[in-house]
Amino acid sequence: MRRRLRLSPQTIQVLGAFLAAHKSWRYGYDISRDTGLKSGTLYPILMRLSEHKLLETSWEATAPGTPPRHMYRLTREGVCSAREHVRSWSTRPQRAAVSGARN
Repeated sequence: MRRRLRLSPQTIQVLGAFLAAHKSWRYGYDISRDTGLKSGTLYPILMRLSEHKLLETSWEATAPGTPPRHMYRLTREGVCSAREHVRSWSTRPQRAAVSGARN
């Protein structure tokens, strides 16, 4: 049985970035630039989305002497799921920030 997808604010950011051009293949670096997420945060999210069949992945052949690049795009299920999650996240009530110590 597959584990439930963890929907952190960062995962929502990644889904939103893919929705901006949901039919296009994207590099992790491009998603990192769009979201501001560091690789240590981004790539585990991409792996989870792929494991849940929300992203398809492909290796791009490159010129000799350069490493191949991993590319990602939303699956059909991924587009539907991303739209639903991004929409529900944007309508969630935001918690108010509380400053100061608790008594």
